[in-house]
Amino acid sequence: MELDSVDRHILALLQENCKLSLAKIGERVGLSAPSVAERIDKLEKSGVILGYTAVLDARKLGKDITAFIGVFIDHPRLIDKFERKLDQLEDVQECHHVTGQHTLLLKVKVNNTSALEELIRKLRSIDGVSRTETSVVLSTYTEGLWLDLKEGKGEAMEPEKSLGGRRECKHSNERKEGKHDHTSTETRSLRSPI
Repeated sequence: MELDSVDRHILALLQENCKLSLAKIGERVGLSAPSVAERIDKLEKSGVILGYTAVLDARKLGKDITAFIGVFIDHPRLIDKFERKLDQLEDVQECHHVTGQHTLLLKVKVNNTSALEELIRKLRSIDGVSRTETSVVLSTYTEGLWLDLKEGKGEAMEPEKSLGGRRECKHSNERKEGKHDHTSTETRSLRSPI
């Protein structure tokens, strides 16, 4: 799907606040609410927008430890099996196949060091894992899900920033006639196929 500057501006606004009404988005991009709804529908159907989610404060929910775990897999044929096992481990937020010394790099959030130790034990017990290497995060300057939406060499459609530089995305599961239904929320992001 070819995106124009209006599509990119809409995406930037949705990344900033997914609960923004269609009418408000329309005011910002110069379109009517039905035109905005049509564009968002096309962006959803084409897979540019994968979903909507609430961004939660992990510490306020008891997830005090963030860590990155480098995983060494003995043989490439065992990577798929390892990734399938990861789906059973709720504390693993991200899994990336990377270059360098590790085969895979995981981002995890756990309650405490005991929970981290247990998670590492589970990872090491998966067939093909020869070893792991863990780095615990001491502090985080920025963490987010947003994408820079620059068009070629032009400037990005930059929404206002909130949460101390992090963009906030709140859940909205329905858009009708420029209104949102705010009755349901997502508490966990879907794992991206990317």
